[in-house]
Amino acid sequence: MTTAAGPAGRLGRSTPVVESTSLVGSYVSLTFDDGPHPVHTPHLLAVLREHGVTAVFCLSGTQALAHPHVVRAIAADGHVLGNHGMDHDDMSGWPDARIQDDLERTTAAVRAAVPGAAVPYFRAPYGRWGRTPEVAARLGMRALGWRLDVADWEPPGTDELVRRLSSGVTPGAVVLLHDGGGDRGQTVEAVDRLIPRLASRGWHFTTPARRS
Repeated sequence: MTTAAGPAGRLGRSTPVVESTSLVGSYVSLTFDDGPHPVHTPHLLAVLREHGVTAVFCLSGTQALAHPHVVRAIAADGHVLGNHGMDHDDMSGWPDARIQDDLERTTAAVRAAVPGAAVPYFRAPYGRWGRTPEVAARLGMRALGWRLDVADWEPPGTDELVRRLSSGVTPGAVVLLHDGGGDRGQTVEAVDRLIPRLASRGWHFTTPARRS
């Protein structure tokens, strides 16, 4: 199933969404949604390992249950795990109880593969937030937004992805990419080309801010 970030939903000012790192300067965070994928996620992990980059993987509960060995591989490489809902549903109109049930089941699916795993972030499918940030906060998760979405879910071609990433990245940005939800070979190739390109320009890779 091909999925997209879509337009972001509205948030109250009392519920900030993390969209930047906590570091000043040429730092950027890579985040990946909709996995784990049995083919593309391992390829992406190999690329990140080669370049020494740690990222955030916002996992689908259904995919985590289907591919627990890939969840374990993500955790074993030291990446941060995030909650992306069980089935990529739009939760923006859901009541708190239904949201909580979905988020708890998703975290349980991740921890079925990696018992006791920390899951510090939640990202709303399609970026449609509704009441999800408040519910996620009660479950100990920060709402993880993004500053740069290059629409790799289309997909537009590897060269175009590299161009969008290279020209669109800004200091401290959280970048939204996808390792699942369809054929993500272009994303993997683009990341492999992007990291050394940015590194040669003095950029560093880190994880998003943990505190507002």
